[in-house]
Amino acid sequence: MVHISDGILSPGIWISGYVITIVILAFTLRKMKTEDIPRLSVITAAIFVASLIHIPVGPTSAHFLLNGLAGVTLGVFAYPCIFIAIVLQSFLFQHGGITTIGINTVNTGVPALIAYAIFRLGTRKDIHKRAGIFGAIAGGVAVTISVLFLSIELVTTGEVFENIAIIIASAHIPIIIIEAIATGTIAAFFVKVKPEILEGYKGVKR
Repeated sequence: MVHISDGILSPGIWISGYVITIVILAFTLRKMKTEDIPRLSVITAAIFVASLIHIPVGPTSAHFLLNGLAGVTLGVFAYPCIFIAIVLQSFLFQHGGITTIGINTVNTGVPALIAYAIFRLGTRKDIHKRAGIFGAIAGGVAVTISVLFLSIELVTTGEVFENIAIIIASAHIPIIIIEAIATGTIAAFFVKVKPEILEGYKGVKR
């Protein structure tokens, strides 16, 4: 339930989500070039598919986000990538609401940008030796922040959601660990076979 359905959040929160999303999309899309589209398409497809694998946990469910991987591979373009995936999930499978597309994108996309910053700063001196460890940190931190954002929003909505927020946070602990390991492993693999896929590769020590 990292993707919130309609009717749960107050209008102030989901409207704010749309405002933030529009601002970030306007900034990131201005930087996009034609050659960036293939990478964005592949990662968007991966996020879309991963989110369809649900693990039931009590009254809610957990699923993989891959927002850390998006940040590591796409940089700032992780945000439009996640936005597209969430729109498709919402309209095709009713995974999350229409009014909450903006805030759901914030919950997943902003942590992806933070993951990119962590990876870029951590691998600046030597990406070949540090890609694995900082990829893992970025992957774990991204999911952790997403769950934190969601929990805060649910708690501020009303006491009835406090227990659900706790369940969701607990359910995503294994997801955090798995995504940290997966993102670190993928980053270490890419840096050996095709380092230009990693957004942080340009301008760092080879």
